[in-house]
Amino acid sequence: VVMDKTGTLTMGTPEPLDFSTLPAEAVQVATALAAASNHPLARAIMAFGGQAAKVTDIAEVAGYGITGRYQGAEVRLGRADWCGAEPIAMTASYLRLNNATYAFGFTDKIRPGVEQAIAAFKAQGKTLYLISGDTEAAVRIMAERLGIGHWTAGALPQEKLSVVNGLMSEGRQVLMLGDGLNDTAALAAATVSISPASALDAARVASDIVLLGNSMEPIADALRIAKQSRHRIIENFLISGGYNVIAVPLALIGLATPLAAALAMSLSSITVTLNALRLK
Repeated sequence: VVMDKTGTLTMGTPEPLDFSTLPAEAVQVATALAAASNHPLARAIMAFGGQAAKVTDIAEVAGYGITGRYQGAEVRLGRADWCGAEPIAMTASYLRLNNATYAFGFTDKIRPGVEQAIAAFKAQGKTLYLISGDTEAAVRIMAERLGIGHWTAGALPQEKLSVVNGLMSEGRQVLMLGDGLNDTAALAAATVSISPASALDAARVASDIVLLGNSMEPIADALRIAKQSRHRIIENFLISGGYNVIAVPLALIGLATPLAAALAMSLSSITVTLNALRLK
């Protein structure tokens, strides 16, 4: 099971710690850049930033952030390394403005049902991977909190895809959980993929399953039900096969009347239907 962090294991509605300590110009420029993205951190900056500065040539660079021009100079909002900043020990977005960098720190609530889903994954023998574009400190804290042994921080979209492809090339079946533009390639490549209802449109389109509620707990249930369903399908094939092995030779040698054949066929259909209903 390969998981994204922000917006997947968390609610994706981060709240800024305190923008009042940042220069007003920096907040205004960040607000203007954030308007071009649906990333949870960008939406949070938009919600709390207030008035936006006049920034032109705004474009989103997948996996890195948003760029634009302010007063004739390039400005950037996004990853620490892309903006030339030193990452802080929390979830943050970084602004590059006038040869200076500013960190916008955030807190985010863990998504309901995450602990239960992780516990169920472990009980089912699944191997868990947490791969996020967030800072090392933020990803490590989340991994330790949930007991996820394999984790990667600062991951780009291509790196997430490489992990999924690498696991699949080893013959593994991969479930990918993600919500953002950075996750779409990995979601499309995985054996099966799931997005929360709050995910970006592109991520929902790339996913096989979309959660209708906020909780992740149904995912573990879905895996259990899928496994049971597969067992029932195999049983029904065996039931149908056994019926044909017995009934067809009897019909060929003339021992099955039309009425008996009809009753036997109906009985076979009823049997496999009742067997399938055992899933309840």
